[in-house]
Amino acid sequence: MAYAVKLWFLLVLTLFRNKIIDAGPVCQQIPCYFVFGDSLADNGNNNNLKTEAKVNFLPYGIDFLDGPTGRFTNGRNFADVIGEFLGLKEYLPSFAASKGKNSLNGVNYASGGCGILPETGRNLGEVISFDEQLINHNTTVSHVSAALGGDKQKVANHLNKGIYIVGFGSNDYINNYLMPNLYPNSKKHTPDQYAQILINKYSTQLTTLYNYGARKIAVFGLGAIGCTPQASVSNKPNLLGCVDSTNKAVEHFNNKLKPLVEDLNRKHAGAHFIYVNVSNFSPEIGVLNKPCCKISENYGAGHCIPNHAPCHFRSFKSFFDGFHPTETRHVLLAGRAYVSKTAADAYPYDIRHLASI
Repeated sequence: MAYAVKLWFLLVLTLFRNKIIDAGPVCQQIPCYFVFGDSLADNGNNNNLKTEAKVNFLPYGIDFLDGPTGRFTNGRNFADVIGEFLGLKEYLPSFAASKGKNSLNGVNYASGGCGILPETGRNLGEVISFDEQLINHNTTVSHVSAALGGDKQKVANHLNKGIYIVGFGSNDYINNYLMPNLYPNSKKHTPDQYAQILINKYSTQLTTLYNYGARKIAVFGLGAIGCTPQASVSNKPNLLGCVDSTNKAVEHFNNKLKPLVEDLNRKHAGAHFIYVNVSNFSPEIGVLNKPCCKISENYGAGHCIPNHAPCHFRSFKSFFDGFHPTETRHVLLAGRAYVSKTAADAYPYDIRHLASI
């Protein structure tokens, strides 16, 4: 345990020092890396969509090497950082930019505002749901097959050894269940019933990913979305600045993820699904419920107002805007997902172990 904690801190310190991927002689541990998710992992897939869920403008990207790219933070997101841990020499291209071509090393499909359910986030405009991301991945698989000469065994070996990051569910609450004026789910289903609906759909989607060749899949749980700055705008927070009812609703979903992972591993030969328990990660840094940038109250509510200067001491803030973490917090999240700090951080093991299998 002491060794794991020490290694975790060393990894985090290294990443704070190195702002570009090729800063050190890290060997690539895996042949490919694929990312599925929402705005926490989006690296530009929404940039050309007709949607409120896009942030390809300053102050987003103010600390990123390439400036604003569509990442919903000031710098790198957790998926970027995990790629660094895995030894990738370049950041993954977005599917929107690559269309699945030249994708032997991997692709990022994540889309801000999307969810497990296809209707989630449509109040924002166009988003790319998990179902649609899987369709895009199937396109990528066909390009991988062509690049490997159509050799089915080579393709299977390549895809089987890759790491797949999957993180959905936040918007199924924020932009669905918690919006009773636009979506009927909170009127029709209790929090536990709704969580089970999400899990049933998620199970089918993750099985599809398995059928496309994925074997090493890290499923990320949800953080305390009731503790985001935006959560308290229309709901009364507790003394810690959190909306208890929101966090309790999300807890039903998180509690079902570990059994889901166990079920998928039991049913599918050679599968290595793991659960990353994000709710176990305390903020560990600075101010929790105050955003770093000035927040828009109209179009793109909760996002930074374009071209307004953000706070100076971003490393001491948990949130960059009303919903999304700062790069500092993304690095901490990625560090604990890659090397568990406690036994409760990941089940049955962390991403570092997953990559070694």
